[in-house]
This record gives sequence, structure tokens and C-alpha cells, in this order.
Amino acid sequence: MESVESITNVLGHDGPIASHLSGFAPRVEQQHLAEAIFSTLEDTAQLVGEAGTGTGKTFAYLVPAILSGQRIIISTGTRHLQDQLYYSDLPLVNRALSSGVSISLLKGRANYLCKHRLQRAMRHPALLDARYQEHLRAIADWSRSTTTGDIAEVMAVPEDSMVWSFIVSNDEFCSKHEFEDLADCFVHKARKRAQESDIVVVNHHLLCADLALKEQGFGDLLPSANGFVIDEAHQLPDIAAQFFGRKLSSRQLLDLARDTVGEQLHEAPDMRELRDLAQDLETGVRHFRLAFGVEPGRDAWINIKDTSAIERELERLTILLGALSETLEEAASRGKGLESCHKRALVHADSLKRFAENPADGEYVHWYETFRTGFSLNMTPMTVAGPFQRAMEAMTSSWVFTSATLAVGGDFSHFKGQLGLKDTRELQVDSPFDYRHNALLYLPEDLPEPQSSAYTSSIVEKIKPVLKASQGRAFLLFTSYRAMHEAARLLENQVEFPLLIQGQMPKRELIEAFQSIGNAVLLGTSSFWEGVDVRGEALSLVVIDKLPFGSPGDPVMGARIEHMKQAGGNPFFEYQIPQAAIALKQGVGRLIRDVTDSGVLVLCDPRIRSRNYGEVFITSLPPMPITRDLNEVEDFYRRERESHRDEELI
Repeated sequence: MESVESITNVLGHDGPIASHLSGFAPRVEQQHLAEAIFSTLEDTAQLVGEAGTGTGKTFAYLVPAILSGQRIIISTGTRHLQDQLYYSDLPLVNRALSSGVSISLLKGRANYLCKHRLQRAMRHPALLDARYQEHLRAIADWSRSTTTGDIAEVMAVPEDSMVWSFIVSNDEFCSKHEFEDLADCFVHKARKRAQESDIVVVNHHLLCADLALKEQGFGDLLPSANGFVIDEAHQLPDIAAQFFGRKLSSRQLLDLARDTVGEQLHEAPDMRELRDLAQDLETGVRHFRLAFGVEPGRDAWINIKDTSAIERELERLTILLGALSETLEEAASRGKGLESCHKRALVHADSLKRFAENPADGEYVHWYETFRTGFSLNMTPMTVAGPFQRAMEAMTSSWVFTSATLAVGGDFSHFKGQLGLKDTRELQVDSPFDYRHNALLYLPEDLPEPQSSAYTSSIVEKIKPVLKASQGRAFLLFTSYRAMHEAARLLENQVEFPLLIQGQMPKRELIEAFQSIGNAVLLGTSSFWEGVDVRGEALSLVVIDKLPFGSPGDPVMGARIEHMKQAGGNPFFEYQIPQAAIALKQGVGRLIRDVTDSGVLVLCDPRIRSRNYGEVFITSLPPMPITRDLNEVEDFYRRERESHRDEELI
């Protein structure tokens, strides 16, 4: 068994990580976090640990996870981060430690090819178009050589191609395979590898799906483990709410109708009525969407459920789904595909019934969202604290929750309350980056209140001289698409730097363009506040238009606010401010990504100074000098340029 001292040595100047990783710089903060994680795993305890940007928290949990000698499940926020851990970081640490631990990667079922479904898709009437046939041929070629079945390996087929939904593993269809078929099933192989591995890398969606299944008593998706390490843990409460709740979407219903047609052709060609009923359901789905009006939107179900058009089309949709379900019951014995469709129809009918009933018990928020051509009906738990705690208590495991953004003003109460965490250890390690010398916080003077119609035009005027001083190289982060597009229009032909606007191209391509141009100005909304890593001189200015308060008009937030009020709480200070402070920390984290980075952060929202809660936001940020003087901003960039010139001379 390793000791805390040896964990520190591993991450020290003369340790194996330094000898295996060029440019590795030991950090006291990283060592402290690693020590705390190792002790937590050893003691079967719980830890909430915030690690400021640049701490190197990935190695801080990988080293103790490997040296613990235990089976550990590591969960992170996205499939991209999963791949980075599995293919890059874990192998490096494993080699450095000369460890013999086995590792595996496990994703959700929909990330794996199903060979049975691929064969059926080849002759599906919806995929006869030449473009889809080309995609199917590319996937078929790949299927003959892949060892994992992970569709992330396929580069020749666009991510948004319709064919994926026809060929990936599907719980309703694939769970009906005969036992002898499992040897050829990529999901089964991945789960078998996970069962036999010391360290399993998953993502939050799969983790929460597993916890929700355990809560419902329906088995599990993940192997048992001695410890769980949750990276990017600030995302967990919202993701958990998706899985401890329930959702029915137009896509699920249309997929059911489409699959029914395909299975009818294959398993019951004489039952033409199945195809007719499936087409009727498709029509009913479209009519139900139109009952909400043309414009996309989202609201609490209670605010719209009594609308005559909604009532009429909901009743019609219920009848059509019921009719299809009854006929599928008759056809279920004809084959596994139709049996699967029948079970899905029953589940969807139950979801529709539960959603429409909308009991006023305060346990779930019933809300809808409409898109250009689709809709979703959602039941979201008012809180996931209860079910999450029950799921945790059912396992005798250690739990480590870590992220760069968990505390609000040094306090973890908000995050812990969301998940119902009680007896936890806490640790907050600051960023090792020198914010005091390399960063500056600028709070512009004389801006109107954010609700003013002139607000966006006013901040554009304030930031134009800052953009000139920074020579572009800026992220302008907005809390709404409307404000982003208005700012883009106002800046066009007003600044000499290339403008890149979210939506012009895929996110990854936009970031690559930003880095390669070198002096661009990128305008983005929420998706650019988090998970974007631009190091070096290409980014030296981050502007945030408003404090990122969630909209009280959002049905889930609105219901939670009302629920807290009725319980005698203060939702603004207990919920809305902490949520906004954590979101702000994510946005601010884009500025300094490396030890040599420098830049200016501009917070435009005057409420930072005019409201008594402004101090909560300031104290949640890394410590940096604050100014309200544009001259100091210009001096900062002048010193930065002089410093770079001096470095070039050396």
C-alpha cells in the first residue's frame, strides 16, 4: 500500500511523472489535491475538492487512483474528455508508474455499432437515398475491421447523418438478442472489459443512467467499484436531473413509427395495418407540434395544457399511440423487432399519460420545449438530492467530486446541497497561475442597467477601445443569442480585427480559426463559457456582458424558485446567486490557460458594484487587480507588448 508521502514524491521534481512528461512542472497545489484524494480512497470517504485552473487535477486524481490498488470508476463531463483520459493521460501515468493496472473505456449504448441493426438498415426504405447508402457502405467497411465498435472512430460519416440512429445499439432491440449473439455485440464486449478492469473511464450521462437504474431497482450498467472520481463535477446536478426524471420527445415517437415500418416489412409483411398506424402516428406527432404555434419555446406545462388546440391534439396523439400499441401487441410474437417496438410503445404511452396528469405534488417540474419541427415533454425532479443520496448509500464506495468551479466565495454548500452530500471532506486549492501580475479585472464605468434597451450598444462602445488596446485576441461572451447578434452587428466595420461569430461554423472549427488567425474577436454564448482551451497570445481579453443569472422564466428554474419560497427559503441568495457565480467562474476560466498567459477580464455588468451581492462574485474569482480606468488597461497591454519584445531579444 502506498503512502501520502509517496504520492507527493510521484508528482515531485524527481518523480516518475516529471521523467516521463516533457515540460512537467511540479505544483504544490496538485500535490495537496492528490494527497487528499488518496486519503479519501484509502478511508472510503467523500471529498469535494476545487482545483483552480492550472492545478493539473487530472494527474492529481489519476496517480492516487492507480496507486490505490482499488477498482476505480472515473467519470468526466464529455465523451471528448473520456477519450483524452483513456487514450492519452491514463496510458502516460500508467507507464510512468510502471503500473500493471488494466483500464477500459465505457460509453453509453448509443455510441456503439450494432451489426444486426446495420444489416437491417441496409434495406430500410427510409435510407434508400444515394447519400445514405454511401454512409452505410462506409460504416459497413469500418465494421469489418473495428475491434471496439465505437462510432467515434468513423470519420467518413458526418455526426449528424440520419443513418446513425438506425445502426447504433438500441436498448429495446439489442437487449432481446439471444445469448449466443452476445459474442458479436460491441456493447457486451465493452461491458465485459469494464467488468475485468481496474480503472473504468465513463461519462456523467452513463454514470447517472446507472444510478437511476439502481434507484428504480432495474439492475445496473456499470461494474461495482471501490471508488468513484467525478471530474467536472459542477455539471453533475443538471445531468443527474435528466436521468432521475423522464422525457418523451417527438424524435422518440417518430423513431418508433419508423422502426415499426422497418420491422413490419421484415417480420410481418402481411400486416399492412402496422405501416398505416405508424404513418398515422407520424401525422399526429406533427399536428401536436403545430398546436404549440410556429415559434420555438419552452414553458411550464400547466401554463398551456388547457389550450383547446393542445388538449385536442394531445388526446389525438394518445389515441394514435394506443392504437399502434394494441396492434403491435398482436404482432409481437412475429419477431424480436416487433416485440421491441411494442414494449417501446407501452413505455411512451405511460410517459405521455404521466406527463399529462401533472400532479401538484411538488416532486417534478412538468415542462415542454418546442423546436423548429419537434418537441420534448419533460418531467424534471425539483431536486436530485434524495435519489442521488439513496444511490450513493446503496454502494460502499469512496466518492471524489472535483472541478475548477464548485465553491462560491470559498463555500461548498450550494454544490453539496444539490446532491445531498453531508459528511464530506472539503479542499480548495487555488490556481498556481500568477493572476496578480498576469491578469487585470476591468469594471467599466457609466453603463446602464442590464435591462436597458441600450445596454448592448453601450457595452460595445465601452469595449471598442479595449479591443484596440488588446489588438483583438478576444472572446466576447454573452448571456443571450440576441445580445451576441446585436453586438456582432454593431462591431461589424467598426473594428479592424476579424470577427468570428458562434454559428458561422462548428465550434471546433471556430476555435481552430480563432487560434490560427491570431488577432480575431470571437463572439459566443453559453457553450463558449466552458470547455474551451486557448493557450498563448491568441487570447488576451475576455469580455462578459452580464452576470449569468438563469432566467426566472425558465420553467425548471421558476418552479425551483417557487418551491424554495414556499419552504421559507431565499432562492435568490441560496440558489440563483450561487448558480450564477459558478457559471461566471467558468467563463472567467477561459482567460488564463497556461503559466505564461496574460490578459484582461472585462465584467460589464454594473450590478457588480451597485448591488450588495456583487462582492460574492468578486470573491469567487481568482485574486487579480481591479480597475475602473481605461488608461490602466492600455498600460497593461503596453507592458505585455514590451515584455514580449524583451523575450524575443533574449
